[in-house]
Amino acid sequence: MVVSGSADGRLRLWNVKEGSVVGYLREGHSAPVRCLDWSPNAREIASGSQDGTIRRWNPNTGRQIAPPIEAAHGWVNAVKYSPRGEKLASCGYDNVIRVWSKAGKLLIEIKEHDYSVNSLCWSKDGTYIFSGSGDMTIRKWQSIDGKELVVLRGHTNIVTSICLSPDERHLVSASEDCSVRIWDLNTNEQAGDPLLHDDELLALVIPSDGRYIASAG
Repeated sequence: MVVSGSADGRLRLWNVKEGSVVGYLREGHSAPVRCLDWSPNAREIASGSQDGTIRRWNPNTGRQIAPPIEAAHGWVNAVKYSPRGEKLASCGYDNVIRVWSKAGKLLIEIKEHDYSVNSLCWSKDGTYIFSGSGDMTIRKWQSIDGKELVVLRGHTNIVTSICLSPDERHLVSASEDCSVRIWDLNTNEQAGDPLLHDDELLALVIPSDGRYIASAG
């Protein structure tokens, strides 16, 4: 099953094999949905919207699980469950990363980026959070206290999407500078030359076997 978010504020569940809508998650967001994430156990979905809220959904009932989290980002650009599913990390147009309990309690705020934060990912053990920003940097943080550990510089325009390789030896980033870049997390340097598109990039993903990178703009 695949979930999608729309400019109408609704989420839709799709049967992948048939390409048909099998359910709607209704009556929630009042503005376009910008980001989605499945919980690690696939029992719930988190959504972030231009209405400034994060909402948790039960995909079986189509209903919200808890009151919305007022994220204070303006637009919520990314929301990601921690690997054990007990926390949510979010980011947005206010340049801030926030970590929440699932009940909506604010645990930490990270305010070191100089421009909007567009993409997030967790390390597998939940120790670290990585972020990509409009300030053209990618940063690594301790998730327990928000301490900045590494700043990766090389992109010449907004970083739109980041993803960790399955073995966590590399991080891959996409940018409006029309490039995909691969970063060696042992040296914190770029690995090889940038992979170039003809126009700006908006998203990328790495499959579970780590053999390929898919990027789109």
